[in-house]
Formats: sequence, structure tokens, C-alpha cells
Amino acid sequence: MEVLTDINLKGALKKYFGFDEFRGKQEAVIKNLLAGNDTFVIMPTGAGKSLCYQLPATIMEGTALVISPLIALMKNQVDQLNSHGIEAGFLNSSMNRAEYDAVKQKAINQELKLLYVAPESLVKDEFIEFLNQANISFVAVDEAHCISEWGHDFRPEYRRIREILNRIRNVPIIALTATATPKVQLDIRANLRMMETPLFITSFNRKNLYYEVRPKSNPNQQIIQFIKQNMDKSGIVYCLSRRKVEEIAELLKVNGITAVPYHAGLDPATRTRHQDMFLNEEINVVVATIAFGMGIDKPDVRFVIHYDVPKSIESFYQETGRGGRDGLEGNCLLFYDYNDIVKLEKFMKDKPVSERESGKLLLYEMASFCESGVCRRKSMFHYFGEHFDEVNCNGMCDNCRNPKETFQARDLVFLALQCAREVQEKFGISHMVNVVRGINNQQVTINEHHLLPSFGKANHLKEKEWKSIFSQIIIQDFLIKDIDDYGVIKLSEKGRDFLNKPYDLDLVKFRDYEEIKQKQEQIPTENFKTYDEVLFEKLRKLRREKAKELGKPPYILFQDPSLEEMATKYPITIDEFTNLVGVGRGKAEKYARPFMKLIKEYVEENEIERTTEVVVKSAAKRSMVKLFFIQQVDRKTPLPEIASAKGISYGELLDELEQIIYSGTKLNLDYYIKEEMDEDLVEDIMDYFMHSETDSLDDAEKELGGDATREEIQLIRAKFMSEVAN
Repeated sequence: MEVLTDINLKGALKKYFGFDEFRGKQEAVIKNLLAGNDTFVIMPTGAGKSLCYQLPATIMEGTALVISPLIALMKNQVDQLNSHGIEAGFLNSSMNRAEYDAVKQKAINQELKLLYVAPESLVKDEFIEFLNQANISFVAVDEAHCISEWGHDFRPEYRRIREILNRIRNVPIIALTATATPKVQLDIRANLRMMETPLFITSFNRKNLYYEVRPKSNPNQQIIQFIKQNMDKSGIVYCLSRRKVEEIAELLKVNGITAVPYHAGLDPATRTRHQDMFLNEEINVVVATIAFGMGIDKPDVRFVIHYDVPKSIESFYQETGRGGRDGLEGNCLLFYDYNDIVKLEKFMKDKPVSERESGKLLLYEMASFCESGVCRRKSMFHYFGEHFDEVNCNGMCDNCRNPKETFQARDLVFLALQCAREVQEKFGISHMVNVVRGINNQQVTINEHHLLPSFGKANHLKEKEWKSIFSQIIIQDFLIKDIDDYGVIKLSEKGRDFLNKPYDLDLVKFRDYEEIKQKQEQIPTENFKTYDEVLFEKLRKLRREKAKELGKPPYILFQDPSLEEMATKYPITIDEFTNLVGVGRGKAEKYARPFMKLIKEYVEENEIERTTEVVVKSAAKRSMVKLFFIQQVDRKTPLPEIASAKGISYGELLDELEQIIYSGTKLNLDYYIKEEMDEDLVEDIMDYFMHSETDSLDDAEKELGGDATREEIQLIRAKFMSEVAN
């Protein structure tokens, strides 16, 4: 290898990648590797981590072996390198034997500068033989956090890398990751025998990313609204399950958003096509499991939405890091529901005990991050061992943009630190919370911690309030996490000083996201109208007039909930009407035009700016369920059998059938009614609804006395609406 100077190193940078200058610590990393030294790199997504091994590979003799966890990542990076004129290839399970052998031969012939492989390939003896035939310049272990059992994406095969590399000639190793807590860093170093290796770490701060956590209340509507406000921008929506990915992708599509799903259950060709559609801007949004995005070089992803809570802060940081890689706008929105944490914990029940315990701790950290009122950056960076010294992040997270209420916490902080000292710094947060709250469980009793002075001293605070206090004083360095014994909390020097000489200290009040979510989901009371009451009364008057002309009860045209939504959304087109609750295209075509005219005139007269928010359209899966009900009624299947086939009650089926009918579809239920009900009773109920001012079941029950059950009345109401309204 030629002797390198700064000039020809920058020349190679310009030649192959088109950059004039290195960023951050790239140059120092590259020089260390070129000198033949092992190298450990932690750089956030978007900081140019890949260049740290790609550029040395172009300069050094032989082929750099890149161990990478995902096929999608390999393909994307090889395509990028080939477009720069750098010969690169990959070996993975997506290839046939001829393709696989051809790439191996290219490496043996030294025609490749980089060869990407999955860790699973390394364990085969024939692969070791191949590596010994090829001239390997160095080994790059990408996504090195996969080595650690304490990381967010543990891959058992990664722990065997060192053992396998010992079987080929001695070459430098460069390990790279975007996220690693101090514990994970230690684990990577120990496993790869890199304890003395220099660490090159770049700040985790991505200043252009805006972090926001919202209660998971009506997330479908919020996501559609958010994306429509950012139309024509690229974004990723992450879900934890394949089923949810498919559901949300379909939901977005039927609401006019170009989106595709991406998950491991799709065949490789479909995954590749969807990925390319996103990269080539044929579609704007990918709805994906976490598999999507690792190593994807798309700089202009403008938003990253987490529909479900990620399994760890590492996952959240890495996935949000795929936004705004060009340094411009990047919005990171997470929908939080503690029930998601509970579900994730249940999913781990079949895992080994050690993996289950580490997973629970990672979930606890994630929940704490979501519920915290502290600056998101301060909280997240502390988790990674980096101190964020600024008071706040200048409004680049929801907590700093909308500061939360604080309280004087001197006595509570003293109690928390006193408890840590009394349990001899050998336990985690959950145990200490139980002690200060006076929870006499098995672990507390066995350790005789119910006898401690701090036991039960603050049982007036909820568990989550105490966990918030502990989390905040860890961020403020009064307590520290034990790196060797994960989950154990110890006193810092700052904490010991505080115990000797306490002082006034403000902490952020705990915000209960569950309570906020429940409040947001509550239906407004009669005293709190969310719709335009003036317009609502005008619409009711118009409904009475039109009903009188038709000789039908007013509710036949539109029910009150439909009128309320008209007075909220101000729809003025047939398409907008079909989005209203209880209104399908048939009903809209039949009755909507005079209502559209009234609304349009009202909007213009009052200079009302119509909202872009619309009622979320049902996705295809929901439409398929409705189609099933319609088909079964057409086949004259007894209603209880239809309900049983879908695992719902008879009453729930009646609700479903009425929704179909109210939306404008005729259903002939006579085949079932004639078998089950007396003809005279049917006529009495039909006559009641023809002359009633309301379709209320409660009013009908009072009027009809004990002659009919509620379900019988509802069944005939459905018949009446189908025959008279449609």
C-alpha cells in the first residue's frame, strides 16, 4: 500500500464519494484503520459511519469483508458503491448458486473492494476456506450492537464473529454502531477482544430532529392528519407487528396517501420493489417493521412515526435517526400507550430468563423516557452515557417547546438517595420505589428492607410518580447505573454530597399519559359541544323540511351524529359526505345535495376556513368484513350463525347490520324475521318507527311496553331503515 498523505486521502474522498472534506471523526477513524489498528466507532445515523470503512477499502489491497445483518442493507449499499465506481458485492440467501459462486470467484480474483456477508454465512466451513483463498484487507462489523445481549437487536450469530475470524489470517477489525450504551460498549469490546482498542465516538445529538411523544389516542386519525399536513414529503411509519404494518399501509392508501408495507413476511422481490419505490420517490410513505431503514441511504426522510412503542431507547434513536439525514427537517413522532409496554413484556415470556430480564429493563427505560417531562435529548443522551449540558434543546422536543410544571423536590430527592444508601446500592429502581412506598413484597421482606428508616416514608405518591423522580435524579447524576451489574443503581459523589448537605431542587411533575389518553377519548358531554351549534340547528330544520316533503321521519335522511359531523367538518362535496359517520355513497347521492348547498352558503357567509381533517375512511380489511355480512344476508344465513362465524354477539351483529343500512345499503332481513317473529308485532314496530320523531331504542322500548325485546325492536328498526330510507 502506498504511503498516504492528507492530500491523497482527501483526493480519494473526492474521487469516489464527491466530498471535499471529512466530517467529524471520519478522518481520524480512517487513518487508524489504514495504520492496521483495530477500531471501534460509535456514530449516529447520518454521521457518515459507512464511509469509515468504505473509503479505506478502496485504498487498501484486497477485499474488505463487511458483516451486515440485513439483506436490504447489503443491496442498498452495494448499489450505492457500484454507482460510485467501486466494485462491491454481497453474499446472502436471496441469491441462487450460480450468482453466489460468481461473486465468490470475483473476491478470490481480487475484483471486489468490498464484500458484504450475513453473520450466518461465517459459520460454514466452506466459507472459512473461501475467506482464506481471498485476500481480506480488513473486517468491518457493521451494526455491532447486535453482539450484545443488552442491546436492542441481539443476534446470537454476532457473538461468534471473533471465534470465526480467528480461523483466517490476522487482519484489522473495525466495529461500528450508531447506538451503544456504556454497558453495550463494554460487551462489544469484550466479545471482539477489543478492550484496548481506541474508541471514536461522535455526539448523539442530531440538532435538526424534533422529538415528540403523544398519548396513543385515535392514532389512525392523527397519523393521517399529520401526513396530509406533510404531503409530498417522504416518511416512515414503524409498527411492531406485520399485521399492523399491513393494516396501516392499507389505511393510508384508502385515505389518499401513497404508501407500501415492508416486513419480513413479504417475499424478497416485493420487499426489494417496495424499497426501490421509496428510494425512487414513486411513493411517499413506507409502513414497516424495524427491519426497514438500516443502512438505507435516503437523506430526505422528513418524518418518522412510531405507531407502537419501540422495544428500547436504542431502537427509537436508531429508527428516528433515519429522518433528516441531510441536516434538514426531521420530525419524530411517537404514540405512547403503557399497554404497549405490557404487551411487549408478555411477548418475552418464552425467552431465556437473562434475555427476559434485560428486555424488561430496556422496556422500563423506554416507558420512563416517554412519560418524562424532561428535555427528550437530555434524557436520551444520558441513557447513552453522553451529557447534554444545555438547559434545553431550544424547542426541538415537545417537552422544551411546551415546558411541564415543576415542584420543589428537596425532601423527596433526599429520601430517594437515603433509600439507595440504606439498600447498600445493590438494587434497582423498582425495588427502591417499593421500599419508599412501603410495599411489603417478597423481595422487600427477604432482604428485611421493611425495617429500614426509609420504608413507607412516601406512600402518598404513586409508583409511576416515584419512578419519574428516580429517573430525573439519575439524569441529574445524583445516582448512576452500574455498568457491570445492569439494573443496579448506585450513589454518585454528587448524590453523597447532597445527603450531607441538602439544598432546594426542582423536578418536573409526572404526567400520566394514560389519564391524558382517556380524557382525549371521552365523548363530549351535552354541555360541551364540539360542533357548530348554529349550523347544526339549520341542518336539523332542513332535515325536517325535506323529510316532510318525502313523507318520512327526519332521521331517515340523516341521524343526529351525521348532522353533528356536518357541523364540524363542513363537507361540501359528495366524497366528503361519504366520509361522514353513518353516510355511504348511496345515501349521499340520494339526500346530500340540499345539505351541501346549505353548508357551502353558511361557510361563505361566515368566512369559515374549512378544516382539512376528515373522518378516517375504513381500510380494505374492514370493508371485507362488511362485504361478508352483506353476502351472508343475501344467502339467507340465520343471523346467529353469521354472528358466530365472526365471533361476535347477536347484538353486535345487529349494530353492524344497522351501520351498513344507515350508510345506504339495502338488506332484506325478511327471511329471518318471518321465521322468528309474530307478523302483527312486526307491523306494530314498523308503524311506530314510521310515525316517531326519533329512532331511539330507549324511546321505542318505553312506547312498545313489554310486547317486544330490545333486540327484536332493533331488528325491525333495521328492516324499517332498509325499506324506507334506502
